[in-house]
Amino acid sequence: MIPETWIYGASAATSLAISARWNWWRLPQDGLPVLMYHKVGTPPPHSQLKGLWVSTKAFRRQMEYLKKKEYTALGFSELVQAHRKGNSLPKRSVLVTFDDGYENNYTEAYPILKELKMKGNIFLVVETLDHHNSWHNPDSEPWIRMLTWSQVHEMKKSGWMEFGSHTMRHRNLSQTPLEEAKWEFSESKKRLEERLDEEMSCFAYPYGAGAYHPPLREAALQCGYVLDFGIRQGKTPWPHDPKAGPLKRLYIRGDDYAFDFYLNLTRGKARL
Repeated sequence: MIPETWIYGASAATSLAISARWNWWRLPQDGLPVLMYHKVGTPPPHSQLKGLWVSTKAFRRQMEYLKKKEYTALGFSELVQAHRKGNSLPKRSVLVTFDDGYENNYTEAYPILKELKMKGNIFLVVETLDHHNSWHNPDSEPWIRMLTWSQVHEMKKSGWMEFGSHTMRHRNLSQTPLEEAKWEFSESKKRLEERLDEEMSCFAYPYGAGAYHPPLREAALQCGYVLDFGIRQGKTPWPHDPKAGPLKRLYIRGDDYAFDFYLNLTRGKARL
């Protein structure tokens, strides 16, 4: 017979393990959840970046959960309009964002969003459009195709996908001379506005680099971006005060469970 103290000990150890893995014990947080995705689909076996891939099945399940819980998935334009007017957001608002602009955002994520009538938003790297990933980052899955301008225009026309800037070349801005960083901000905004015939009001920092560096933030906002996005985990209080820093985001990982997704939405953080 197993001693009762062993049972209690095993139970305590299990509880500690769960506590270490998940932030279930945190109180629910108010604020806007901004989901951050990268690639949707199945990563190649030799990929070194599997955490950036969310399976198509998991992405559908997550979007269906938002739909079931009556979340309102906003486009950048709606968020910016609310910010400019000082308006509140719908009770359960969420922003679904994708970084970089991979072709699988079009082939895998976009059909699901369109089917469920939910808006998504992609931060584009201008000089990667119509190219492979190696165009800007040869060490990071160079076989992965990026979006084409044709695909971007199709998604824009549908009304279910909106776009922001992720610079021209996806450089680490904290390691880039300030004048070159300013060019990355302004030129990407100019090119995207010319090609898409609409204001580019939102910007996300590649690698999150520069998001918390005052001279870089000041340069980005001086270029005319209304809202900038970092990578710090959490939910952003609304109305948003840009002086408090970039909007926070919730990194959705490929190895997340449904419980992780729930904790991200409600607690602003799933893992320690």
